Amino acid sequence: MTGPLIPPGPLAHGTELNAVYAIARIVAETFDTEAGLDAIFRLARTIFIFDTVALYLQNEETGEVEPSYARALGRGRSREAELTWGEPAAKEAFRTEQTVLRQEDAGPTVEGRERRQDYLGLPLLVGGRGVGGLVFGRFGGPSYPPEHIRLAEFVAWHVGQLLENRRMARRIATLEAQRELARMQDEFVSTVSHELRTPLGFIKGYTTTLLRSDAEWEPAARQEFLKIIDEEADRLRELIDNLLDSSRLESGTLSMTLEPVRPSGLLRDTVSRAQGLYPEMRLSIDVPDDLPTLQVDATRLAQVLNNLLTNADKYAQGAEVEVSARVEGQAVVVRVRDHGPGISAEHRARLFERFFRVPGAKSMIRGTGLGLYICRKIVEAHGGEIRVEDVEGGGTCFAFSLPLEPLGAPIQGGQA
Repeated sequence: MTGPLIPPGPLAHGTELNAVYAIARIVAETFDTEAGLDAIFRLARTIFIFDTVALYLQNEETGEVEPSYARALGRGRSREAELTWGEPAAKEAFRTEQTVLRQEDAGPTVEGRERRQDYLGLPLLVGGRGVGGLVFGRFGGPSYPPEHIRLAEFVAWHVGQLLENRRMARRIATLEAQRELARMQDEFVSTVSHELRTPLGFIKGYTTTLLRSDAEWEPAARQEFLKIIDEEADRLRELIDNLLDSSRLESGTLSMTLEPVRPSGLLRDTVSRAQGLYPEMRLSIDVPDDLPTLQVDATRLAQVLNNLLTNADKYAQGAEVEVSARVEGQAVVVRVRDHGPGISAEHRARLFERFFRVPGAKSMIRGTGLGLYICRKIVEAHGGEIRVEDVEGGGTCFAFSLPLEPLGAPIQGGQA
């Protein structure tokens, strides 16, 4: 980074020197651009007088400078800062990349000294390229003397560096986001490839075994092979359905039809089916019969509960799992709590992100990290929310709410 560390020319007194170094320090240490600008201009006003300051930056699409920041620090501070202050001076300074002095007469509608307006326009250069203009305005004179112009040029140079810091920070953030996206995409492809190959491997292997002409299989063995093929085909279909649902939820094209549903019966039926799927799960349910009717998509709501129970079966095998529901405020809240090992607090904030899986959590467990993401999107589409709650005695408790008031017309979108 090159440029003046102190403004050229003699400094009048120690106050100016202190302000100069303070401004340089702000540029080096400040990450909040607007707060940095506020601090720089407050310090600048201690070393030369101005009533208003306005910042104009180039619009990359149109090539024109547009107002982006303004403050009234002197005679104009009793009214809101006007972003149009000194626009001609800013545009000329940007176009010529030279310091510009303009005197304007506000006309008889402005009383007193404020009728005379002096604007000092300075080009903003970042990396040797003009990116905008900075304007200091004075109402009622006197005009800017040469030493104040030098100080203003010093301030403008440092404002340019502050903007360059912001640009660099955004560039770094973009590159980091791109790297993270690439990493997630690679991880997703790897995970999905593994998840798809596993059931396909079972299906292919047992089908090839059954088709062998040089072997005879007992009926019991044949039935066991066919059962495995059937289960892995179901697993493959579930993976494909999750991928499709995830894509449609992300794009907002997953259709849902909201209809009046008694949640008590729906929850009990879903839990009963889960008990058949996971016979080793110690599953209990506490759902009152008098829960109010809700406007929901019954199929999608059952999908949410089933995903949470599937998670419990994977990560809390052998632990007791409790399903409960209560009216709380203006919503029905459903909770699925297991008494398993629980989830570390550091990972809870990302649990409902697409493709996220808790690092190191039973690495042999199959999954794509889509189940909880799908739960969140479905619950939010119903106007509710889903969260992880703290529980005493360990374990994990997922809670999702469904509003009592109907959401209105059915949610439209692509085919479910």
